[in-house]
Amino acid sequence: MADILKTIEEKLPRGVVSSTIFEGANIVVYTSDTAFFKNGDSAIKEVVSTIKKRVELRADKKLLMPTEEAEAKIRQIIPDEAEVSQIIFDVQRSIVLIETKKPGLAIGKSGSLLREVKAETLWTPQVQRSPAIRSKITDKVREVLYLDNSYRKKFLNSIGEKIYKEWNPDKIEEWVRITALGGGRQVGRSCFLLQTPTSKILIDCGIDVSSSGKDKFPYLDAPELDLNTIDAIVVSHAHLDHSGLIPYLYKMGYKGPVYMTPPTRDIAALLGLDFIGVAYKQASAPLFKSADVRTMVKHSICLNYNEVTDITPDVRITLYNAGHTLGSAMIHFNVGNGLHNYLYTGDTKYGKSRLLEPATAYFPRLETLQIESTYGGKDNTSPPRKQTEQELIDYVNKIISRGGKLLIPELGLGRAQETMLVLEDAMKSGKIPVVPIHIDGMIWDINAIHTAYPDFLSNAVRSSIFADKNPFLSEIFHQVGSTHERKEVIQGGPCIVLATSGMLVGGASVEYFKEFADGEKNGICFVCYQGVGSLGRQIQDGLKEASFNVNGKEERATIKLEVKTIEGFSAHSSRNELMSFIGSVNPKPRRVIINHGEQSKSLDLASSIYKSQRIETLVPKNLETVRLR
Repeated sequence: MADILKTIEEKLPRGVVSSTIFEGANIVVYTSDTAFFKNGDSAIKEVVSTIKKRVELRADKKLLMPTEEAEAKIRQIIPDEAEVSQIIFDVQRSIVLIETKKPGLAIGKSGSLLREVKAETLWTPQVQRSPAIRSKITDKVREVLYLDNSYRKKFLNSIGEKIYKEWNPDKIEEWVRITALGGGRQVGRSCFLLQTPTSKILIDCGIDVSSSGKDKFPYLDAPELDLNTIDAIVVSHAHLDHSGLIPYLYKMGYKGPVYMTPPTRDIAALLGLDFIGVAYKQASAPLFKSADVRTMVKHSICLNYNEVTDITPDVRITLYNAGHTLGSAMIHFNVGNGLHNYLYTGDTKYGKSRLLEPATAYFPRLETLQIESTYGGKDNTSPPRKQTEQELIDYVNKIISRGGKLLIPELGLGRAQETMLVLEDAMKSGKIPVVPIHIDGMIWDINAIHTAYPDFLSNAVRSSIFADKNPFLSEIFHQVGSTHERKEVIQGGPCIVLATSGMLVGGASVEYFKEFADGEKNGICFVCYQGVGSLGRQIQDGLKEASFNVNGKEERATIKLEVKTIEGFSAHSSRNELMSFIGSVNPKPRRVIINHGEQSKSLDLASSIYKSQRIETLVPKNLETVRLR
């Protein structure tokens, strides 16, 4: 570490550096010399070519233009047509975040306007697109990260110090192993521990929301899992079965970084707060508090797709598009400077959807692949996408034509937005009648986060948003924001309701189901996975009467509404997509580990992969360890 910082200072002109610190794996040089700040880029490039690490030059905060003057100057430089909505100053790190509806106009030709902002104010500008739908959670996250956050600066520096303290690119590790702490031969509570002689990295840490017993949480009491020795957590995506327990780890004393994409950070915070709210509604004590969610955000380090970064002295990661949900990532681990390359796919969709591009299948190097098997069984093949969409359209017409109400329980993240796109297109083209489509639960909040990160969406949806034709703002969608409005929907005429949760485990969807259940004209359509033991799975299996806890009293409802399941909308890869991914992944792995699937489906997929590809396959149980090298 000392050698890297010393090398930087030796290569730069004497007297221009006020401090050199880490921001995670990156390095920031602060200068107290105004001329060097404006003209020192070539010197910084020489340093980068020597140490092969990302280095950024910023002005020491004593040089910065006062924030009120700087904001006025920025608004003067950036044209009104860019529609600047918000300017946030991170004084501790000399950064100014400029939020604008049209980033291209704010940046200027070849970055000319940002260079002018930098030269005039001495602040380092960063531009972000303002969301078409204002997101309270995204605003709060940015407030936590940017507003006078001296802790954040110290934290990021401490992470860099740990990475480079024992950093040795020539060191060869003796072994690499992975332990299943949750998600082995089951769907839910995904959690894996990657270990080398130098590093301990936790991959995901989720909750099985469909379980009420001891199987709800990962094996956090496993002897090798000591939070004080965990170097980093990496999260594939924000669904609760992958991220739900992260705030709890901070509550229990973890103080290290959590790596994820920016959308995953925002949505994980939203789902964490919602998890707390659901616990209170069920009259039970939540596992963690909002302060723990805030702590998670303060310790987050976000990466975009294809961005490479060191996270420990011997492990480097790259996140790739998983196609599963907004910001979902496959995590590529480069261990020991190329000694072993391991890919954890998390949940993937290797197929085109309206919302997202398909999962990536090409990687620099790959020896071990760990893949999900949610729909890995031999009977889990999916029909063509057009056929699936037509099946939904036909069912909507069936329920609406007989005067009924249709409930579609949704995972707020991803699947609801996919359904909205299908329904919006079908109604606009006259394939289904014009009836209200009510959006309840956290779906609207997650819609807002989608509009804040259009670069993570499919080319078609991104283009629509950029052209001010945001499909999520269509007049056919009606947000339900209160108990009174929900009552009006229940008492009103034929309609479609999209509500969370997708498995009918708490949330608005349960409230609608209680009211719709005994109506023979009504229907419920499941378009996402229903966990074993969830109310949704029980209804799929033919449940005739359901009981609910309402204000401490048990209420029962007879189930007379029509039940429909459409599997082709799943955000998970179907059996044929999983096999296609295995056949397409490049380079071909030497070993495939199967997880995140019911036991029969995991074993069946493993057998099929071995027979078709002649690749070693493993299906570890929870608490089993696999040596990768």
